[in-house]
Amino acid sequence: MSEQLSGLGPHHDGSPLHVSTQTPALGETVRVRLRVPSDAIAADGTPLGSLAWVGTRSNPNREPRFSEASLVSGGIETGGDGWQWWEAEVEVENPVHGYRWLLVGDDGRQHWLSQAGLSLGETRDRDDFKLVAHEPAPEWAATSVLYQVFPDRFARSEAADERPAPEWAFPAEWGDPQRLDPPYRSGQFYGGDLDGVREHLDHLESLGVNLLYLTPVFPARSNHRYDASTFDRVDELLGGDDALVRLVEAAHARGIRVIGDLTSNHSGDAHEWFRTAQADPSSVERSFYSFRDDGSYESWLGVPSLPKFDWSSTELRRRFIEGPDSVVAKYLREPFGLDGWRIDVANMTGRLGGVDLNAEVRQTIRRTMLEVNPDTILLGESTNDAASDFQGDAWHGAMTYTPFTRPLWSWLLEPGSPAGGGIGFALGRVPTITGRRFVDAHRHFVAEFPWRTRLSTMNALDTHDTPRFATNSREGVVPVAFGLAVTLPGIPVVWAGDEFGLIGEDGEASRTPMPWGTEGDPEVAPVLETYRALLRLRREQPVLATGGIRWLAAEGDAIAFVRESADASVLVFASRHAAAIEFAAGALAVGATGGAAGVADAAAALYGDVRLAASDGLVRLESDGPAFGAWLLPGVAAPSA
Repeated sequence: MSEQLSGLGPHHDGSPLHVSTQTPALGETVRVRLRVPSDAIAADGTPLGSLAWVGTRSNPNREPRFSEASLVSGGIETGGDGWQWWEAEVEVENPVHGYRWLLVGDDGRQHWLSQAGLSLGETRDRDDFKLVAHEPAPEWAATSVLYQVFPDRFARSEAADERPAPEWAFPAEWGDPQRLDPPYRSGQFYGGDLDGVREHLDHLESLGVNLLYLTPVFPARSNHRYDASTFDRVDELLGGDDALVRLVEAAHARGIRVIGDLTSNHSGDAHEWFRTAQADPSSVERSFYSFRDDGSYESWLGVPSLPKFDWSSTELRRRFIEGPDSVVAKYLREPFGLDGWRIDVANMTGRLGGVDLNAEVRQTIRRTMLEVNPDTILLGESTNDAASDFQGDAWHGAMTYTPFTRPLWSWLLEPGSPAGGGIGFALGRVPTITGRRFVDAHRHFVAEFPWRTRLSTMNALDTHDTPRFATNSREGVVPVAFGLAVTLPGIPVVWAGDEFGLIGEDGEASRTPMPWGTEGDPEVAPVLETYRALLRLRREQPVLATGGIRWLAAEGDAIAFVRESADASVLVFASRHAAAIEFAAGALAVGATGGAAGVADAAAALYGDVRLAASDGLVRLESDGPAFGAWLLPGVAAPSA
């Protein structure tokens, strides 16, 4: 049975309201806090009742340990916010230290609280709250707004006109339709370049973007460039090394950081290393790839143009990922000055049959980045259930589709929508689910991530590998979808062109050349304004970047939650149709002290045309159609330390 969503359950998350430090050291004792409302509800919807014992169950060295909590605030009568606050101490004995809460009622019932929610039965270790002693992400990671650019399709500078098309390419004019049949699919060449990106940084700035993600910029034999022929230089078709330097310098001057894209699973078959390996079986480069005895080789999903790396090679590690002379290090240093990497096919890297070197590879990449510039971010692509690789030992966040993208599509796309490309739905169809199932799926997949990993994980409606969200979305739900991307924990993502309302039936079709000059068109301008307004909401409310989250209600067509910090709270409502949703006023901090009237008086609308009414102990949120709404509320008055 699913946990009851009422906002009145005991609550804990990894945010500063509940954890005394976001960057614990090994051996440090951390204070963790639990909030319990006076009229708390158990997982089965019955009253929780009086508590006989409250504490944590940790799992140091895989051996359970219990720590009793003390009551630090008993509610309004002790100057609190109407909730009980319990505090326990947890020593960080392992680099990833798990713990959960146990509440024992006077009636003898045991209530377990983990990241998966409240349960009347014992929960799994993998769903524990986690204190991570590994090096944290840079402070700016959680406050990032990421914009993804596919260089061939973003913009052409005048200099691009002087460059002849390569022999593998099928040149196209900027306004030509895409051809999706092979070999045009990866060979159609529009000639976008890095100076073209630089010349449109004002567009990114107007959106409120502060992190630019470039898909690969190395020479290759395709428009996507994931089949690199060398990592030694930037593709001259993009303007070469100097163009990347110019772009990064110009972006930094506007307060925009820039990350690149590396493929650690494979190179292209035209790569200089691979050609040497094929030509000379005795060469050191032969050990860089997974050759079979008959001379054939492993490749990404059997695609022969993408031969797979063999990370048992120490020389491959030295050249590519380890130390100051590696590819990883080179582009983080001056004159390039990239601010981090997104790693392509991170989930398959170093894995083949009985061999699994993934942890060694990712940890080596991060170690090199720390040595060169510790103020850099490392994101890994792992599009399915990614959590086991994302426990804080290397990746700061995930480019993944299970916690957000796929549940979102299932709730907000037209029933029976096709799911082409790399989105990962079974049998190429998007299942249809309720708002409650969206919440359940989201909570299920984020439960295994450490809190701070969640804050640096990408909330993407779509990417260059998937269909565009707007292609089959229900009418009027784009603001709903992007509103959730900016208000749920994680980094909101704009895949270039979404803000113009572009569509595409699969990953290749979504790589449409940007329609510059249409910004004022009647079908484009409202979409652009929606993106700007929602990103402005994200920037102006810091609680949306680092605050905790509590789910208040979820039904078929609507959901509601609140993000919370000591300074402010933001109440969020999203619906796919006309809908109304209610929850107890006491589920909000201001309602616990001031009742429904307190909520009504305090709520200040931030976004959307949604009605908020509060009376008779209830808060009611109501929309006349698909809608996204947000309200500013006072922060949570936590007891002093």
